[in-house]
Amino acid sequence: MFKGLIGKKIGMTQIFDETGVSMPVTLLEAGPCFVTQIRTPGKEGYSAVQLGFEEIKPKRITAGELGHLKRNTLPPMRYIREFRAKEIQVSEGDKVDVALFAIGERVDVMGTTKGKGFAGAVKRYHFHGGPKTHGQSDRHRAPGSRGSTTTPGRVFKGARGPGHMGNDRVTAQNLRVVLVDVERNLIGVVGSVPGPRGGLVLIREARKQ
Repeated sequence: MFKGLIGKKIGMTQIFDETGVSMPVTLLEAGPCFVTQIRTPGKEGYSAVQLGFEEIKPKRITAGELGHLKRNTLPPMRYIREFRAKEIQVSEGDKVDVALFAIGERVDVMGTTKGKGFAGAVKRYHFHGGPKTHGQSDRHRAPGSRGSTTTPGRVFKGARGPGHMGNDRVTAQNLRVVLVDVERNLIGVVGSVPGPRGGLVLIREARKQ
């Protein structure tokens, strides 16, 4: 069965279980989402459900997107994302919300991590830097040698070093659902979720249960 939602990260709090033990919980505002299109193997070559989230003004999206949504008399949506699914039990125009999930289920949450800009190797990859003595005056946070001058005579692609840190798509896997509030469109999962407060997240049924 298809289980997927688009939402936003609200922030973190704590919830106490039946034994009084506190759990770190991330609250997500998920849905309501609308099914904007069904992808089928016969037409598109694969099976997926396309969802729309967060109603906006028509001038905020393109005319092509407006026409795409008007096929099913749907309002303009800020976010449109796809979820692969083997068994699709929804139809175009349907509304889906957090009632898809139940307490105790496992989910994967995908988000974009906070962008940190350009960072050195010490901050980015936790290099320990150079020695603090023996005449080293400006190499405390330097990455060190980058390779030999003979064969291969270059730095291999993918070598760790300074560069753009963060702003990557990350999936937090197998998070346990501990809160489902249909009235307020809230879902709570144990643990952290990538991204800042207000960041876009995709919630789907866990792949590796």
